[in-house]
Amino acid sequence: MADTATAPLITKHRAKPAKAPSIDDTIEAYMGTTGTVQLLKAVLLAFAWAFDAQQVFISVFTDAEPNWHCTGSDDGTCSDAVGSPCGLPAGAWAWDRPAMTSVVSEWSLKCAGPALVSLPASSFFAGCLAGGFLLTTLADSLLGRRKMLLASIVSMSIASALTALSPNVWAYSALRFVSGFARSMVGTCTMVLSTELVGKKWRDTVCVAGFFCFTLGFLSLPALAYAFRDASWRNMYLWTSVSSLCYSILIYFLVQESPRWLLVRGRKQDAIEALQQIASLNGNNITSSFSMLHACTMQEGAAGPSGGDSVFATLHSMWQRPWALRRLAAIMTVSFGVGTVYYGMPLNVGNLGSNLYLSVMYNALAELPSSILSWLLMGRINRRSSVMGLTTVAGLCSLACIVIPQGAARMAAELVSFSATCTVLTVILMYSIELFPTSVRNSAVGLVRQALVLGGVAAPMLVALGRDKSFLSFSVFGLAIGCLGMFAALLPETRGKSMSDTMDEEEQKEAAVANCAVHHRDSSSMLHPSLRAI
Repeated sequence: MADTATAPLITKHRAKPAKAPSIDDTIEAYMGTTGTVQLLKAVLLAFAWAFDAQQVFISVFTDAEPNWHCTGSDDGTCSDAVGSPCGLPAGAWAWDRPAMTSVVSEWSLKCAGPALVSLPASSFFAGCLAGGFLLTTLADSLLGRRKMLLASIVSMSIASALTALSPNVWAYSALRFVSGFARSMVGTCTMVLSTELVGKKWRDTVCVAGFFCFTLGFLSLPALAYAFRDASWRNMYLWTSVSSLCYSILIYFLVQESPRWLLVRGRKQDAIEALQQIASLNGNNITSSFSMLHACTMQEGAAGPSGGDSVFATLHSMWQRPWALRRLAAIMTVSFGVGTVYYGMPLNVGNLGSNLYLSVMYNALAELPSSILSWLLMGRINRRSSVMGLTTVAGLCSLACIVIPQGAARMAAELVSFSATCTVLTVILMYSIELFPTSVRNSAVGLVRQALVLGGVAAPMLVALGRDKSFLSFSVFGLAIGCLGMFAALLPETRGKSMSDTMDEEEQKEAAVANCAVHHRDSSSMLHPSLRAI
């Protein structure tokens, strides 16, 4: 009797072994509460977004089309009614400012056609796209977040400095491609590394701080351009390259590698040293052993992608899982629509018929309330519904610019559209962090950002075409973000949910949600028809 009574208890006890701690729980336990010094270090790291923004939008001023005027030395063929000087004889017109203030005037690109005028900006975004696809998995596999970030900033700075020495538009476009290629991983590595160096409580704050720094970098361009308004456009590239190079030196000495990435890669000793540095900054001197690290059930083969150090192994891992591929395709589609407007609107401010410096400043300032609003609402709003709502607002306001005449009302509609786009961009990038586990997170976020950049590749051409027919650019912007934003309906909601460490762990969660939905549907079908009608 006793044997039969105790046997089920033993079996039941063996059926539920103690669950090993996850990497996220282990990191939180050793780091302790994020202190002020560590939080400031994460914000310093997020400041890399400022230099990223400068390289993204610097062509708004360096590639601007200057104003021109009639010189009065012709036979009267030149007048204010003439829309373009291309058909005028030489000497009948002149630029309002020295030719060296813009690449368009220095290399006589005014009458070269929209394809050549937009070539440098399109080359930059094409470089971002190429670099994103070729470099995106290096931060998850071979190099890690910190080394990849440093290599990207230094390469971007050198390419920017060499751009200032360009002798013609072809060399200029080639160097802009190189700059975009080097810059492609700055934002991704900055966002992932800064959020992985702080506790769960501060992730949203650090993420939004990065977008705030991006706004500061964007906002610095009108001031810098105004200071060099009568000087060569080459000064813009020199000054931005020197500042970003100095910043990379600070990052080299002050920022450590992500302990989460080190654990996922099986480098436990390096992870222990990184945790000790973070814990000391948080005022949490670790005196106990690091037994919890050894208790983690993660192994490098399960945590990282199959194939060892292959840089494309993470993409192969996602390709084998339908849920991961579905998530990636949906959020990249949304990101493409957002990127078309996010990169296109600032480049298009010259077509609004207002002061270029003020227009860019207004667009940069529009990002500030967006960042603050995202920070206030990130922990309270649903990601999926927010993306769909904000993209709809941005699309409608962009389409409204077609029918609104030039003036304050059109500028207001453009600013609302751009502000909504900035807000949804913040939500999308945070959304992508939460959708994918640690082992492929950097790769996934990188691909999402490359879809964003892909939208930016076409933007310069649309802007060049919109100089004569503004309805073309605004209509494409509105339809792209409004329609493609609806693909967010295919994504799961992630607000308030814990992040996974491995693909297997996330797959188990996905299966649990699917089983729960099936069970709920079966339970509903078993109810009496009169109860189902209630």
